[in-house]
Amino acid sequence: MSATVATSLKLPAELKAAIDEDARRQGMTSHAYMVRTLADAVERARLRERFTQDALEAEQEMRATGLGHEWGDVRAYFAQMAAFRAGQAERPAPLVPTKVL
Repeated sequence: MSATVATSLKLPAELKAAIDEDARRQGMTSHAYMVRTLADAVERARLRERFTQDALEAEQEMRATGLGHEWGDVRAYFAQMAAFRAGQAERPAPLVPTKVL
């Protein structure tokens, strides 16, 4: 278990009231709510950064190989995947990269 460090935040009264209300509705203390919210924000920022890095690497690979997926094929795949997840269709076959450049 990691050590905790005390900190202090100065919040506008309206924001503090909204935090208190949301925390109460969720059966949490305001402190627990703020800690969870900040942890979630940090995780989202890290995921966004990883997504950006993955996208840049994929673009570099596509430019180097000339292989990729046509937009219409990707849209159709995601539509089929949504139907599959809803139990309305079979799992779609994986997309196979083709020359796009």
